Amino acid sequence: MAWVFLGVAGLLEVVWAYLLKVSDGFSKPVESAIAIVAMIGSFWLLSLAMKELPLGTAYAIWTGIGAAGAFAVGIFILGEAATVMRVGSVLLILAGIIGLKLASE
Repeated sequence: MAWVFLGVAGLLEVVWAYLLKVSDGFSKPVESAIAIVAMIGSFWLLSLAMKELPLGTAYAIWTGIGAAGAFAVGIFILGEAATVMRVGSVLLILAGIIGLKLASE
């Protein structure tokens, strides 16, 4: 169950990162409120996952999901650039996530 908590926590990190961007510095109340709720949910689920998973593994995977997910949202929703260097860098992050998952079994 810890891996499910960690996955959802990572997805919530993507949600709050996106809403933090579109909240325009917390000047939009709805987006700001949802971002804060997503932050709390993300941290809570991460803490639950850490009851069973090693700290380094859980935290690295959580931030990796958030980084890769925010990167994808930036490209597909916000129209940010998808350069070869940026895509290659995110692929390295994903390789690290997969490696940590495999090493923890």
